[in-house]
Amino acid sequence: MTIHREGYPSLLITTLALAALIGAAHYFTENVWIHNIAIGIGLFFFLVVLQFFRNPTVVIEKNENQILAPADGKVVVIEEVEEPEYFKGKRKQVSIFMSPINVHVNRNPITGKVKFFKYHPGLYLVAWHPKASTDNERTTVVLQHRSGKELLMRQIAGALARRICWYVKEEQIVEQGQEFGFIKFGSRVDLFLPLDAKIEVDLQQVTKAGKTVIATW
Repeated sequence: MTIHREGYPSLLITTLALAALIGAAHYFTENVWIHNIAIGIGLFFFLVVLQFFRNPTVVIEKNENQILAPADGKVVVIEEVEEPEYFKGKRKQVSIFMSPINVHVNRNPITGKVKFFKYHPGLYLVAWHPKASTDNERTTVVLQHRSGKELLMRQIAGALARRICWYVKEEQIVEQGQEFGFIKFGSRVDLFLPLDAKIEVDLQQVTKAGKTVIATW
């Protein structure tokens, strides 16, 4: 188990803030109970932030015919929708909600080429809100499979998230299971798939990034 590189600044800020809290408790009172409570609170919040940025090793079993989960979390949407930004037509949508206790590393669901990328600043509605997909801070990434088929991924910031990180750019070749981004503190990832894709998950099913098969071409 390692700590994701996106966590280092947050852990430094958390450490400094908690050190100040503990120092203030010692400065303003000699009460041992207050000292212990301050230390306990400090350790609790440090461990919460530490677990959020954990980055476990994942062994990827690549398969050209499978679309793997881009995120750890729970499937909250499976439906046919109109995708207006890139495809401008009907697609199958599968959405994965990531709670603050999930690993927040995002992984490429397929091997392919990045055909389109766009970052959208926006609001911070709760990630399961119906308008979060169109109104929240988000990114849009379109990957093209070697067969020519395309899928769209959308990282969506949640109510607690204030920063989306991404590591891809247009025309880049990416590998299935490789990291493509990270979202801090609660969020969602949407997948928009061709209508002939066979969905392999159910609503409320728990997913693991780079492991769970979301669909097959």
